This record gives sequence, C-alpha cells and structure tokens, in this order.
Amino acid sequence: MVLAYLNIFAIFALMFVGYFLSYKKWFTNHTADVFSKMVLNISLPFGMFITITEKFSKAEFIHLIGSIIVPVLSMIIAYWISKLVGQLIGLKQGQLGTFSTMFTCSNTIFIGLPINIAIFGEKSIPYALIYYIANTTFFWTWGVYKIATDSNAIGGDDSKIHYDFKSGLKKILNPAILGFSFGIIWLLTGIKVPISFTNFANYLGNLTTPLSMFIIGITVYYLGVRTLKLNKAIVAVLVGRFIISPLIIILLTRIIPIPSMMAKVFFIQSSMPIQNSVPILARMYDADVEFATSTLGYTVLSYLAVVPILLAILPYI
Repeated sequence: MVLAYLNIFAIFALMFVGYFLSYKKWFTNHTADVFSKMVLNISLPFGMFITITEKFSKAEFIHLIGSIIVPVLSMIIAYWISKLVGQLIGLKQGQLGTFSTMFTCSNTIFIGLPINIAIFGEKSIPYALIYYIANTTFFWTWGVYKIATDSNAIGGDDSKIHYDFKSGLKKILNPAILGFSFGIIWLLTGIKVPISFTNFANYLGNLTTPLSMFIIGITVYYLGVRTLKLNKAIVAVLVGRFIISPLIIILLTRIIPIPSMMAKVFFIQSSMPIQNSVPILARMYDADVEFATSTLGYTVLSYLAVVPILLAILPYI
C-alpha cells in the first residue's frame, strides 16, 4: 500500500509541476489545449493500440469484454441516484443536468489511467480501457445532453438546447477509442506487430501520463484555487464521486462475477474526479460555468486525500 501511494504521489507531483510552470508562465491555457490534443490524438491512441496487442491475448479479450456490463450498470444506477440527491438537496433547475453528469462520470484518462498504472502496473490498462469505453459513451451522449438542458432551464427557451448528436458521436469515435478498436482488430488477426512499430508506439504512448498530469496542473492553476466556492451541490458531487460510485461497483461485482484485478480497476476508475471537459461544455451550452469549474477544482484537489482510503479498501474488493 505504501509503495502504491508513493507511486500515486509521484503522479500528482507531475500535476504540481504543471501548476508551478503555469505560475511561472511557461504554461498557459493554450498549452493545456495543445497537450490535450497530443494525448487524445497521438500518445493515447498509440499507447492503447500497443497495450492491447502486447498485453492482451485473443482469449482474454473475448472472455473479458462482456464485463463492460458492470461499468454500464454502475453509471445508470449512479445517474438515477444523482437525480434523487439533486431533488433532496433542492438543486435549482439550471444545475440539475450538469450535477448529474458530474456525479456519474469519471475522469478515466487524464487521471484514471495514470493512477491505475501507478497502483497495478500496465496489466491494468485493458481493464481501465473497458471502463473508459462505457464512461466515454455515457458522457458524450446522455451526459452532454443533460448539460445542454441546463441552458434551457436557465433561459426558458427550448431553442437553447442545441446538443448535436453527430458531434457527440464524433467524440465517442475519437482517436483513443479508434486506437483501442484497431488494437482489438489486430489482436484478433493473430498477426505479430513489427518490433520497430512497437518501439515507436511505446515512445509515443509513454507521453500520456506526464502530459495528462501537466494538463490537470494547468487547469487547476487557471481555475484559481482562491476563487473556488464550496456549496452543498459540490459536496454532493464529492460524495457521488468518492463514495457512492465506488460503492455501486463493489455491490455490482458481488452480484456479477468478474476477475479480481478487473473489479479493483473498476473500483479505482469509478472514484475519479469529474471530467476536465465539463466546465468547457457548461460554457458552450450556457449552463452554470462557476458551478462546473468549482466542482472540478474541488474534486481534483481533494483526490490526493481520498487515495489512502481507496487503497485501504482495495484488498477487500
């Protein structure tokens, strides 16, 4: 456990480097945009392709892909719990969609993937990617639609709900998912990946963790820690992210038998901070940007304190 926590601390140290270099004006919001494009369009797709083809066998894939039902069910359950919680705390209409999306969906790549690798090693990547597929699909379809409906609640004009399904579909079929898909197709052919391409893909894939944590550090700096406002809605999201979502995974894996390592990875993935994209989408759809931004800051900053508790629970999953 101590070693795992030290590995995680090293990951978060990269976030603090990103924060410090933003303070020194080496990094800007534009830098975060560039790093995000590099991760999502270059390093992550190559990393996924090579991980699937090198760390996974055809038999393992066929055996495990059905387990995607666990994260799918967990998000459906978490979403309906978020609706109930939102009503119980008297959340105003213009926040309900954003609240439910943040309550339900995890940051499975920029934080989730590095953390899982730090705890379990590279053997956890295929399981993390299975959770990522379910999480990404939910977020870029129903989750984004619910954020878009918040603008309608604020303005009272149905025309403001301008969610573009085609745009959401493009987000789901992003290079990361395509890299994962091509890796599966190649794996199923049984053809060995040439060593030269393997080395090339590994070099690019290794950029994912440092760049991802730099992005988080830049984001936290430009959010402005002192401007973050804590309220009951944000506390409810923290409870949803760090308690309810992982608890749902624990209960589901007691009912639906899956490999022990997969259950542990799903547990960690389910307990991640909210998606980086939520404040951007809130701004795009005229939703509550301040609420989304403050929630992102609090979930990221509080996660380091949550990690020891998660690690203490892991042996019992």
